[in-house]
Amino acid sequence: MKIAFLIPLVLLFVVIPVYAETLSDATGLVYRLDVDTGGHSFEIKTVSNFYIPDYHFDEDKKSLTLYITSGLENNLSEILLPQNLLGGNFTFYLNDQEYFPHVKSSEDISFITLNFTGSGDNKLEIIGSTYLDGLTEEVPLSLQEEENLDGSVIWIAIAGSLIAVAIIVIVIIKKKN
Repeated sequence: MKIAFLIPLVLLFVVIPVYAETLSDATGLVYRLDVDTGGHSFEIKTVSNFYIPDYHFDEDKKSLTLYITSGLENNLSEILLPQNLLGGNFTFYLNDQEYFPHVKSSEDISFITLNFTGSGDNKLEIIGSTYLDGLTEEVPLSLQEEENLDGSVIWIAIAGSLIAVAIIVIVIIKKKN
Protein backbone atom coordinates (compact mmCIF):
# COMPACT_ATOMS: atom_id res chain seq x y z
CA MET A 1 0.00 0.00 0.00
CA LYS A 2 2.86 2.40 0.82
CA ILE A 3 4.43 1.72 -2.56
CA ALA A 4 1.19 2.79 -4.30
CA PHE A 5 1.54 6.24 -2.67
CA LEU A 6 5.29 6.40 -3.23
CA ILE A 7 5.15 5.94 -7.04
CA PRO A 8 2.93 9.05 -7.73
CA LEU A 9 5.07 11.06 -5.30
CA VAL A 10 8.27 10.11 -7.15
CA LEU A 11 6.64 10.91 -10.51
CA LEU A 12 5.95 14.47 -9.29
CA PHE A 13 9.70 15.09 -8.99
CA VAL A 14 10.68 13.71 -12.38
CA VAL A 15 12.03 16.59 -14.45
CA ILE A 16 11.31 16.43 -18.15
CA PRO A 17 13.72 18.48 -20.29
CA VAL A 18 12.15 21.24 -22.37
CA TYR A 19 13.63 22.24 -25.68
CA ALA A 20 12.84 25.62 -27.18
CA GLU A 21 13.50 27.21 -30.53
CA THR A 22 13.96 30.85 -31.39
CA LEU A 23 10.94 32.78 -32.57
CA SER A 24 10.03 32.48 -36.21
CA ASP A 25 10.71 35.32 -38.62
CA ALA A 26 6.94 35.46 -39.15
CA THR A 27 6.02 35.96 -35.48
CA GLY A 28 3.91 39.13 -35.17
CA LEU A 29 4.24 41.67 -32.39
CA VAL A 30 1.26 44.06 -32.24
CA TYR A 31 1.90 47.74 -31.55
CA ARG A 32 -0.67 50.50 -31.21
CA LEU A 33 0.92 53.90 -31.74
CA ASP A 34 -1.19 56.84 -30.55
CA VAL A 35 -0.73 60.15 -32.36
CA ASP A 36 -2.39 63.31 -31.01
CA THR A 37 -2.29 66.15 -33.52
CA GLY A 38 -4.48 69.02 -34.62
CA GLY A 39 -6.87 68.39 -31.74
CA HIS A 40 -7.54 64.83 -32.91
CA SER A 41 -6.32 61.45 -31.71
CA PHE A 42 -5.33 58.66 -34.12
CA GLU A 43 -4.24 55.06 -33.63
CA ILE A 44 -1.70 53.49 -35.95
CA LYS A 45 -1.67 49.68 -35.74
CA THR A 46 1.35 47.58 -36.67
CA VAL A 47 2.07 43.87 -36.69
CA SER A 48 5.81 43.26 -36.99
CA ASN A 49 8.52 40.75 -36.25
CA PHE A 50 10.66 43.58 -34.83
CA TYR A 51 10.47 45.97 -31.88
CA ILE A 52 9.35 49.60 -32.28
CA PRO A 53 10.81 51.35 -29.20
CA ASP A 54 9.88 54.87 -30.34
CA TYR A 55 8.10 56.88 -33.01
CA HIS A 56 7.68 60.54 -33.92
CA PHE A 57 4.99 62.37 -35.88
CA ASP A 58 5.78 65.72 -37.53
CA GLU A 59 2.69 67.54 -38.78
CA ASP A 60 4.76 70.20 -40.58
CA LYS A 61 6.58 67.58 -42.70
CA LYS A 62 3.48 65.32 -42.82
CA SER A 63 5.68 62.47 -41.70
CA LEU A 64 5.70 59.54 -39.31
CA THR A 65 9.09 58.16 -38.25
CA LEU A 66 9.34 54.67 -36.76
CA TYR A 67 12.50 53.68 -34.89
CA ILE A 68 12.99 49.96 -35.32
CA THR A 69 15.14 47.45 -33.43
CA SER A 70 15.43 43.96 -34.88
CA GLY A 71 17.37 40.86 -33.95
CA LEU A 72 16.37 39.14 -37.19
CA GLU A 73 17.83 39.54 -40.66
CA ASN A 74 14.46 39.35 -42.49
CA ASN A 75 12.03 41.98 -41.25
CA LEU A 76 8.28 41.91 -41.94
CA SER A 77 5.59 44.37 -40.95
CA GLU A 78 2.05 45.42 -41.75
CA ILE A 79 1.00 48.97 -40.88
CA LEU A 80 -2.57 50.29 -40.77
CA LEU A 81 -2.32 54.07 -41.18
CA PRO A 82 -5.52 56.18 -40.96
CA GLN A 83 -6.10 58.18 -44.16
CA ASN A 84 -7.31 61.16 -42.10
CA LEU A 85 -3.90 61.39 -40.41
CA LEU A 86 -1.62 60.86 -43.43
CA GLY A 87 -2.78 60.10 -46.93
CA GLY A 88 -2.30 60.77 -50.60
CA ASN A 89 0.91 59.74 -52.29
CA PHE A 90 3.45 58.28 -49.89
CA THR A 91 7.22 58.48 -49.95
CA PHE A 92 9.19 56.06 -47.77
CA TYR A 93 12.76 56.25 -46.51
CA LEU A 94 14.45 53.33 -44.78
CA ASN A 95 17.69 54.43 -43.13
CA ASP A 96 17.66 57.59 -45.29
CA GLN A 97 17.43 55.55 -48.53
CA GLU A 98 14.23 55.69 -50.59
CA TYR A 99 12.22 52.52 -50.07
CA PHE A 100 9.26 51.11 -52.03
CA PRO A 101 6.93 48.94 -49.89
CA HIS A 102 3.60 47.52 -51.02
CA VAL A 103 0.73 49.99 -50.28
CA LYS A 104 -3.02 49.44 -50.63
CA SER A 105 -5.41 52.25 -49.71
CA SER A 106 -9.12 52.58 -49.08
CA GLU A 107 -11.18 55.57 -47.97
CA ASP A 108 -10.31 54.95 -44.31
CA ILE A 109 -6.85 53.39 -44.13
CA SER A 110 -3.62 52.75 -45.95
CA PHE A 111 -2.35 49.19 -45.57
CA ILE A 112 1.44 49.19 -45.85
CA THR A 113 3.43 45.94 -46.12
CA LEU A 114 7.14 46.19 -45.30
CA ASN A 115 9.69 43.50 -46.14
CA PHE A 116 13.35 44.42 -45.69
CA THR A 117 16.62 42.94 -44.50
CA GLY A 118 18.96 44.18 -41.83
CA SER A 119 19.19 43.43 -38.13
CA GLY A 120 19.94 46.07 -35.52
CA ASP A 121 18.59 49.61 -35.42
CA ASN A 122 16.69 50.96 -38.42
CA LYS A 123 14.65 54.09 -39.10
CA LEU A 124 11.57 54.16 -41.34
CA GLU A 125 10.14 57.52 -42.39
CA ILE A 126 6.67 57.65 -43.97
CA ILE A 127 5.84 60.96 -45.68
CA GLY A 128 2.32 61.64 -46.92
CA SER A 129 1.01 64.29 -49.28
CA THR A 130 -2.13 65.04 -47.21
CA TYR A 131 -2.58 65.68 -43.48
CA LEU A 132 -5.89 65.74 -41.57
CA ASP A 133 -7.69 65.12 -44.85
CA GLY A 134 -11.41 65.79 -44.39
CA LEU A 135 -10.93 67.07 -40.84
CA THR A 136 -10.61 70.59 -39.52
CA GLU A 137 -7.68 71.32 -37.29
CA GLU A 138 -8.83 72.19 -33.79
CA VAL A 139 -6.66 74.85 -32.23
CA PRO A 140 -6.13 74.25 -28.50
CA LEU A 141 -6.18 77.09 -26.00
CA SER A 142 -2.93 78.98 -25.94
CA LEU A 143 -0.87 78.89 -22.78
CA GLN A 144 -1.80 82.50 -21.99
CA GLU A 145 -5.53 81.72 -22.24
CA GLU A 146 -5.04 78.69 -19.99
CA GLU A 147 -3.16 80.80 -17.44
CA ASN A 148 -5.91 83.43 -17.50
CA LEU A 149 -8.50 80.70 -17.01
CA ASP A 150 -6.49 79.22 -14.11
CA GLY A 151 -6.16 82.70 -12.54
CA SER A 152 -9.93 83.24 -12.77
CA VAL A 153 -10.61 79.93 -11.08
CA ILE A 154 -8.24 80.83 -8.25
CA TRP A 155 -9.93 84.23 -7.68
CA ILE A 156 -13.38 82.60 -7.68
CA ALA A 157 -12.18 80.02 -5.12
CA ILE A 158 -10.73 82.77 -2.88
CA ALA A 159 -13.94 84.84 -3.09
CA GLY A 160 -16.05 81.77 -2.29
CA SER A 161 -13.86 80.95 0.72
CA LEU A 162 -14.11 84.54 2.04
CA ILE A 163 -17.92 84.49 1.71
CA ALA A 164 -18.10 81.14 3.54
CA VAL A 165 -15.89 82.46 6.38
CA ALA A 166 -18.00 85.64 6.64
CA ILE A 167 -21.23 83.60 6.89
CA ILE A 168 -19.75 81.36 9.60
CA VAL A 169 -18.59 84.40 11.63
CA ILE A 170 -22.03 86.04 11.37
CA VAL A 171 -23.78 82.84 12.48
CA ILE A 172 -21.43 82.47 15.50
CA ILE A 173 -21.95 86.13 16.53
CA LYS A 174 -25.76 85.79 16.30
CA LYS A 175 -25.71 82.59 18.42
CA LYS A 176 -23.68 84.39 21.16
CA ASN A 177 -26.18 87.25 21.32
